[in-house]
Amino acid sequence: MRLSSRSFQDQHALAPQYAFCKPASVGHVALSDNRNPHLAWSEVPPQTRSFALICHDPDVPSAADDVNREGHTVLASLPRVDFFHWVVVDIPADWREIAEGAMSAGVTARGKGSLPGPAPRHGINDYTAWFKGDQDMEGLYYGYDGPCPPWNDALLHHYTFTLFALDIPHCPVDSAFTGHQVRDAIAGQVLAQAAITGTYTLNPSLAKGG
Repeated sequence: MRLSSRSFQDQHALAPQYAFCKPASVGHVALSDNRNPHLAWSEVPPQTRSFALICHDPDVPSAADDVNREGHTVLASLPRVDFFHWVVVDIPADWREIAEGAMSAGVTARGKGSLPGPAPRHGINDYTAWFKGDQDMEGLYYGYDGPCPPWNDALLHHYTFTLFALDIPHCPVDSAFTGHQVRDAIAGQVLAQAAITGTYTLNPSLAKGG
C-alpha cells in the first residue's frame, strides 16, 4: 500500500497552513490555518473492509518544565513521548483520498465535534489533555489539530501520518476514543499499512538552519 500527499513531501517541512500555530514576531507564536493536509492512497489489499488513520508526533517533551519558557531551552536530549494529532476509524473501504481542509479548517476553541454520520469516525487528539484546566480552551478535541511544538525546542518535530488497511468494517472503539485505544483495537486486524512524515518547528534557529 502507498500513501502520498499533494500538501507535503515525505520527510520535508509542513507549511504553516497545516499547523495549529505558526511563528509570530510578538509572543513567539500565533494561531494558524489548521487545515488537514491532502492524503491519497493506492495499492490497497483486496480484502480491505475499512481504514484507520493516525497522525502522531513522537518528539513531544516528556517533561514540560522548560516548555515555552523565556530564557530556557527544551534540550534535544530530553526523553520524548507520542502526541496524537489525528485519529480516524471506519474510513470506508472504497475511499482513496481525503481532501485538504475537508476535515479541519481553522482552530476551534474547546475543540471540534465528531464527524456527522456513522462513518468515518473521529477520535480525540491530545490537545484534549493539553488544554485541560484552561478556561478558554478546555474541551474534547475531535479530529485533526495540527502541529504546535514548543517554540524553544531544540529538536525538530516529526508528524507521521499512518494509514492502516483493516480486515474489519468497524473498529471496536466507542465515544471519545484515543490513538492508543485505536492502536490496541486494530492489533491483529491490519492487512497493510503505509506512512508519510512531515516535519515542523516553531524555533527560529531551527527554521533558519533547515
